[in-house]
Amino acid sequence: MKILFVHQNFPAQFKHVAPALAAMPGNTVVALTMRKIAPGNWRGVRVVPYAARSEASRTAHAWVAELESKVLRGEACLHAALSLKKEGFEPDVVVAHPAWGESLFLQDVWPRARIGIYCEFFYQSSGADVGFDPEFDRPEELQASRLRIKNANYVLHSQCAAAGIAPTQWQAGTFPEPFRSRIAVIHDGIDTGALRPDPSARVVLRSRGKAITLTRADEVVTFVSRNLEPYRGFHVFMRCLPELLGARPRARILVVGGEEASYGPPPPGGGSWKEVFAREVRPRISDADWQRVHFLGQLEYGRFVALLQVSTVHVYLTYPFVLSWSLLEAMSCGCAVVASDTAPVREVVRDGETGRLVSFFDPSTLARTVGAMLDDACERERLGIGARKLVAGRYDLARVCLPRQLEWVDALADARA
Repeated sequence: MKILFVHQNFPAQFKHVAPALAAMPGNTVVALTMRKIAPGNWRGVRVVPYAARSEASRTAHAWVAELESKVLRGEACLHAALSLKKEGFEPDVVVAHPAWGESLFLQDVWPRARIGIYCEFFYQSSGADVGFDPEFDRPEELQASRLRIKNANYVLHSQCAAAGIAPTQWQAGTFPEPFRSRIAVIHDGIDTGALRPDPSARVVLRSRGKAITLTRADEVVTFVSRNLEPYRGFHVFMRCLPELLGARPRARILVVGGEEASYGPPPPGGGSWKEVFAREVRPRISDADWQRVHFLGQLEYGRFVALLQVSTVHVYLTYPFVLSWSLLEAMSCGCAVVASDTAPVREVVRDGETGRLVSFFDPSTLARTVGAMLDDACERERLGIGARKLVAGRYDLARVCLPRQLEWVDALADARA
């Protein structure tokens, strides 16, 4: 079987299934990516980079500008695909993450190939991220019309894709029929063997020129996001710190994440959301307490895992949006989780069974709930065991998710035959 993967930042969500397919006798696996790398081989996958040939217009209508950028990426991918075709490469299956538009025109190159797309999120005018947090996203009179254009990329893909794959039920459910019925819910998978509790884990911090070693014996509250921004509740977490730090004189707060904007816009006045909310809460936090707040940036993966393994309580907050891998990774490590009562978090954090759920908009309740968990070692252990059991049973990479992903690709190929 010949399989083509398309992702602007390959391997990303395909980091397990692509090499697994490449390792099977008789398979040829190629990946197209817009990463600025040299062509080469990655774990048996031939990786072919390409770049857009032009830039988006600066005068396009605001609603159309994003779609134009997707068309430009799609055009670039089209030319890369035509080059592969000239070499004689004819995929049986194309697996693409279409969110950036790269795979828009691939059916025109290979009309007999079966296309499967990664269905991450279909925007809604209500009931999801848009309009959820009025502090940063005020309702627009023409919002539904704007989002119709924003979703045009996925609508166009649904006309050529034979099937879809989504990581959670809620994310799949954002897509409209008739395509929703073609989406299989299969998570990317969690390596529960590597992501497991470790009583001997330790994390070394540098603070004011001194080394601080943290272990399971310390009181550690963790918060993780790719970037620190309102979409992931960073403002709510920061606003809980004055009360939490005041009530917990031994607690150390470990915050992981970059200072860019992944999903929502950057602060209107410039700078980063980290700076905005640090300035907001700092007057209510003493100098001594502020020294117990550690911003660690984006961590190397092994250090990130160790951080989860020493965490006493892990906080995860999000708008109703794409579910972060980091939540399931924390649960796999046996963390006691306090999370926002939002979709799709509720699919994995069951209040009182695998963690605690709190209102996204209530920093004081968040602080009190985290404090209560810090006081109750038995409850933390019970919830951590429940969290790991759920992840191991439903999201384990080797036993559950990867086999189902491979079956999904096989089904695409079988339908072509």
